[in-house]
Amino acid sequence: MSGGERSRVRVFGLRTRLLFAFLLVAAVSAGTTAALTYREARTAVLKTAQDTAVTSFREQVQLTGFSLPVRGEGLEDVLRDLARKSKPHPWVVFAEYGSLRASSGENPVSTVITPELRSAARANPRGAFERVVKDGVPYLTIAMPTVFKTSPDSVLPSGLVLYAVMRMTDEQITIDALLMAARDGALPGLAVALIPGLLAARSVLRPVRELRQAARSMGSGRLDTRIVVRGSDELADLARTFNESTGQLERSVRELREAEERARRFASDVSHELRTPLAGMLAVTEVLDEDADGLDADTARAVRLVSAETGKLAVLVEDLMEISRFDARAAELNADEVDVAEAIRNTLQNRHWTDDRVRTELPDGIRARLDPRRFDVVIANLVGNALKHGDAPVTVRLRTEAGAPGSPVLLITEVADSGPGLQPAVLPHIFDRFYKADAARTRSAGSGLGLAITLENVKLHGGTIHAGNRPEGGAVFAVEIPLHVEGAGG
Repeated sequence: MSGGERSRVRVFGLRTRLLFAFLLVAAVSAGTTAALTYREARTAVLKTAQDTAVTSFREQVQLTGFSLPVRGEGLEDVLRDLARKSKPHPWVVFAEYGSLRASSGENPVSTVITPELRSAARANPRGAFERVVKDGVPYLTIAMPTVFKTSPDSVLPSGLVLYAVMRMTDEQITIDALLMAARDGALPGLAVALIPGLLAARSVLRPVRELRQAARSMGSGRLDTRIVVRGSDELADLARTFNESTGQLERSVRELREAEERARRFASDVSHELRTPLAGMLAVTEVLDEDADGLDADTARAVRLVSAETGKLAVLVEDLMEISRFDARAAELNADEVDVAEAIRNTLQNRHWTDDRVRTELPDGIRARLDPRRFDVVIANLVGNALKHGDAPVTVRLRTEAGAPGSPVLLITEVADSGPGLQPAVLPHIFDRFYKADAARTRSAGSGLGLAITLENVKLHGGTIHAGNRPEGGAVFAVEIPLHVEGAGG
């Protein structure tokens, strides 16, 4: 993971998400509480002023006497008298009677009174009211129809409707102050809510950090890692489950290691025990091979079969002892500076692999620090494997190649055959011990440890080995070894 990706993960990590969730809940709660408080306070403020004004205007209209027909003379004085008795704020009173218009102010007609209010006044003898905002200024408009008494117990609509228009500026100022108080109170509340949010995130993340550190410790091989269990919540259950799982894993790994150690020791002990009787058997089979020509055909064939299988058993025992040394980390690298091309030629000549079967492309002058015996095993195993599983001719190529900047020059040895190549399913397991590409194959091609031993010898030189197929056909194995091995002993 790159540094940029890691920083993005941190920005949107669990701590950030917990704090965001906590602040979101706090913000929603504070916002909801402030909105409800503001709405109730606003309603109370408006309702108080509204009820006072409507009640006062209705009472004043009912106490004012009018005679029919209504005339303009003296009507403005009546309206100004009503305006002087306004509550809780000054009114401007307007009158409408047919086409007659009058008011207690300068203008006989108000632009604030709406057609809806006029219709409501005509439909309801007790009057109607409406809140209107005009040019950003809030108004309360009240419509009150008047009646004409025909007798002490009988009244008739007079057709005269009085309107009171009252500014609600003071109430709006109070409401704005409430809104600012709600807003200003919510912001510090969120800041204060951040403190318990940080504490909650810390209490949640501490076990998570401990779990991460414990998992990292286990990944480095410390299977005895445990987490301190605190409390009895879900995180404590997680810690207990982790401890139980690591305990079971530690026991399982210990049992596996003990079983592996017993199996390795058994293979090593058996190999050692077999060496002595095998030495005697090999001596006998050599004598029998020499006299086989003087025996009858069936006996000679049996003798040669016993001799060949005894030889294979001897190879298997030697390979088992070698692989046991690798498993026990007892294998040593006795490096010396050698001519690589000459070392490969000696390997081929000692095994009588002639030019018609094995071709070479070995430039002279390449010298490297190698363990001659182990490098001989690497070349012999790869060429022998190519001859047994591929087709001749087998080609051995030697070259050097510059590695990455700052890396040593690589010594590359390639062994390629002319056979059908390796199946894709075989490639991942080609260096596994006792792996057979064809389960139905009856003839064993060696001990089944040759390529595994080759891999270990290459690793001991600090190198790598790769298996693949050539584009023109045939399998190819490439061994890459640094031209100078650090710390190689002599």
